[in-house]
Amino acid sequence: MGLDTQQRQAVTYFTGNEVEHTIAHGMFTLFVVGTPPLSDILYKAMRHKVKHIYFGTSQSYDSAGIDTWDDRIRGCLDKGYFVTLDFDVKYTEDILEMGWCEYNRFIPMVSVKMPYIEQFNYNTTIKIDDTTWGATNPGVWTHQLHDLQSNNKFTHWDQYTGDSVIRAEENKDEKFLTLT
Repeated sequence: MGLDTQQRQAVTYFTGNEVEHTIAHGMFTLFVVGTPPLSDILYKAMRHKVKHIYFGTSQSYDSAGIDTWDDRIRGCLDKGYFVTLDFDVKYTEDILEMGWCEYNRFIPMVSVKMPYIEQFNYNTTIKIDDTTWGATNPGVWTHQLHDLQSNNKFTHWDQYTGDSVIRAEENKDEKFLTLT
């Protein structure tokens, strides 16, 4: 089932194959909106046999309640799941301070919003910069926008289909939880 943004924000969980071009591309994934209880996340991940959990779905990450985000993300990483966190570029320093990048299975998805991208001309350059001159990076990186728009890195909106909502009435099977 294809879910639009409004539908995605109205649910807490859905599953589908990861379509974005990260190391988790193609993995069957549990998508999580917000920070439901860790026990619920782990139960749904086991029940649906996923290997990858995607947090910050539907642009639900913000830095409020960072301890809660830490509990959920670290809890899933400690159980051996690949974990993506989709976050706005403005939260970069907050994410680094959490230490999640020390996990090999953590995938930081830095979201840089750039509307109307096709209206920029051929000379458009994306600059990966520092907070100020010489503050934390050895320099800057520049990339031609058209080089970043290669087909093998592009995910069209119509590829975000095939997701299945996990209904709220899905009950926990306590016996199942004790077996894992």
